[in-house]
Order: sequence, then C-alpha cells, then structure tokens
Amino acid sequence: MRQRTLGSGTVRIGELAFGAAAIGNLFTPVAEAEAGAAVEAAWQAGMRYFDTAPHYGLGLSERRLGAALRGRPREEYVVSTKVGRILEPLTTVDGDDLANGFAVPATHRRRWDFSADGVRRSIEESLHRLGLDRIDIVYLHDPDDHAEQALTQAYPALHRLREEGVIGAVGIGMNRADLPARFVRETDIDVVLLAGRYSLLDQGGLADLLPLAAAHGVGVVIGGVFNSGLLADPKPGATFDYAAAPAHLLARARELKAVCERHGVPLRAAALHFPFGHPAVASVLVGTRSAAEAADTAAMLRHPVPAELWAELTELGLLPPGTPTPEEVG
Repeated sequence: MRQRTLGSGTVRIGELAFGAAAIGNLFTPVAEAEAGAAVEAAWQAGMRYFDTAPHYGLGLSERRLGAALRGRPREEYVVSTKVGRILEPLTTVDGDDLANGFAVPATHRRRWDFSADGVRRSIEESLHRLGLDRIDIVYLHDPDDHAEQALTQAYPALHRLREEGVIGAVGIGMNRADLPARFVRETDIDVVLLAGRYSLLDQGGLADLLPLAAAHGVGVVIGGVFNSGLLADPKPGATFDYAAAPAHLLARARELKAVCERHGVPLRAAALHFPFGHPAVASVLVGTRSAAEAADTAAMLRHPVPAELWAELTELGLLPPGTPTPEEVG
C-alpha cells in the first residue's frame, strides 16, 4: 500500500488503517480467536497501521492488538494509541460497560486527565497492555471539554516525549474539525485523526481543517468513512454517527448508492476512496471486527472508481461544487 510520512518526522503510514475499537468488543462481543484472525487478515491484505486506545473495551483492544502483533517484525508496522482517559481499577465488578459502548465487564472507571503526569501514566500503561517498548503515534483523544489542559499540558508533554524518542509522532483525534484546526495552528502536531467529518455524507472537515493541514504539512487520517454504518448499507434502521439515521440522510445515502451502482462500484468502495481526493489525507481508518471485514475493506480500496462517478455525484448535487475528488484508480 502507498505510504506517507506524517508531519516533519519519520513515521510513515499506509493508506488503509486497521481500527481496533471493534476487537475491544464495541457494542457486541468478539471472541479472542476472531480478534486475532481479524488482525491476521489485515496483515495478509497489506495493512501495517493499527490504531487503538485505552478507552476501547477498558484496555481490551490494546491487549488483543498487542497479542496479535507479537512476533511480527516491529519495524514493519505502526501502532497508534491515545491519551486523555486514565483507567482506574474498581474494587468490585458490577455489570458491564455497555453504557460506554463496550460489551466488557466494568472492571475499571475512566477518568479524564490531560495533565502532563496523566499523559505519561497513560502511555506507560498502554505500553504494558500492548507489550511494546515504544508507540509510533499518540493522539490526544476527544479533548472536547478539556481543550485548554490538552493544549497547555498534554501537548507539551507529548512534544517532549517525541523529542526523547519515546513516541514517534503526536496527533489529536476527534469527531469534530474546529478544535483540531486550532491545534494545527498553534502547535507542531504531525497528524489529525478526524472521525466522521469527511465522508460522502459529511464534508465538515473541508472548510477549514483539511486546507490548514495541507498548508502546514500535517497528515490527516480519516475515520468513520461509513458514518457508523449508513454508507456501508443504507437500509431502514441504518445508523449515522451511532444513532438511527434521519430520513433525509437515508434518502441521500440511497441516492449515492444508486449512482455507484450505475457505474458498477459498490458504495463501500466509493466511500473509502472519496477522502483521498484531498491532498492532506494520508490514510483511511476502518473499524474491523473479523477477518471477513478486513479482507472486504482491502478489496473495496482496490476496486476501481471511475472519474465519471465523481462527476455525476457533483452534477446531481450529491457532492458540493468544488469538492476535491480522487482521480480514477485502476
């Protein structure tokens, strides 16, 4: 897969990334063997960038990803994790963590912490769960209500760790575009992970963040290209941003699907290709819970998408005028 260097550093990532939230039992359980098979299938398909976080399954995602990567040449893959939520063990386990989206026992509680000490503690604990001696990319994770602490305490701590070689690159990961844009302006981050705000249904990242990232040489990883399911299979009951899709978005997604079908392209393939029309985009990250999903994602990225498809989407008003689109990929 094509690779790109993030920021002014040396970390290089491939164009397709494995999102490991799902193997942390996102919404429903995933068996241990199934999680390992998903990583193996991703590896066989050429994926070498794997993203996780302490938040995902109260550490389960990090543990499973580390176990699945163990024994593979360390220089051949990139791992990113996140800081901002400290996991504190509970003395008694009472119920599950489904209120936070994960089908795991409630063995810990999450505590927001974007202090310098919190950053260092979080990274140390992630290294232990992953079984690694270094982390390639560390993202500030959802600092929506902690912007100032993330900017004045967490970021400087990550900057120092990058200078010391403990981590390779510094980023911010959110499902909104305005705060990451501020970090691009005011700090020396290498990468932004933007979830759900640059897709066939939502181009919110295009107004400010993506042009700014391109101007500053900051790489952008796009998550949520299926908008949590609607662009994977736009049927009644499909979800958009993890809630039932509004009727107007369902109708628009079905229009997108109809155009894709006229050109012999699965909607999933068009959704995966679309972000690469912008020069700031380095990679697309897809949440994967099984070997079949990993193989399908790689196949969709290889599927040709003709320029005529993008032209028709623009002509029909399904993409705003001036939206950058990829050149034909064969």
